[in-house]
Amino acid sequence: MVELVRTTELRRHFRLGDTVVRAVDGIDLRIDEGEFVSIMGPSGCGKSTLLYLLGGLDRPTDGEIHFGGGRVDRLSRGGWAKLRRRRIGFVFQTFNLIENLSVANNVQLQGVLGGGSRREVRRRALGLLDQLGVGDKARSLPALLSGGQRQRVAIARALMNDPPLLLADEPTGNLDTAATTDVLGLLKRFHATGRTIVVVTHNPRVATAAQRVVTLRDGQVVDETRLSGGTGKPVTLEGLIQS
Repeated sequence: MVELVRTTELRRHFRLGDTVVRAVDGIDLRIDEGEFVSIMGPSGCGKSTLLYLLGGLDRPTDGEIHFGGGRVDRLSRGGWAKLRRRRIGFVFQTFNLIENLSVANNVQLQGVLGGGSRREVRRRALGLLDQLGVGDKARSLPALLSGGQRQRVAIARALMNDPPLLLADEPTGNLDTAATTDVLGLLKRFHATGRTIVVVTHNPRVATAAQRVVTLRDGQVVDETRLSGGTGKPVTLEGLIQS
């Protein structure tokens, strides 16, 4: 397997008054190209902080992050922004769509920022929306869509520049069971095209769609569970039960 992401002794500590919060506390993690990895653990264990560090939305206190064979934790804010636009897609629990832009323009904006031509950006954006089942909502504002539809738009935006890595922070957290099933199916589908996916989730059903479940507690990795090819049939449930 070819390594895509690696962290070495990664730490993110916060100071709250006289207390030091060790949100991420010495994590060594390797993610290979084409893997589907879920990150689980109790609230406050550092799951989302770790994901934000991997995507450059937060900066580590110490340690290293490597992406695509190069060290990236020392990148400037602008360097991280450039990397995200072209090589990392991000999906948020709260969608993070721009409410006064149409669905199509939310997706196209990512392509424009990535340097694509307007004609090609529009073609790809509309194609993705069609693939994700919301092509008929292209001219609508996000507020007119259901939660599941909004998350589909957010996934289209994340995939706009065809990134090799997709990071998703509780992508089904605000969705009902039917919409969760739909979004989970979409993630599996895009993983099958060769993308690397890392998902933070509280939902064991979402977690067991992955090939590997990494369980965190108190900012550290306490278990790694290999699943049988991401079929939902775990080799061991220890990590899921403990989370």
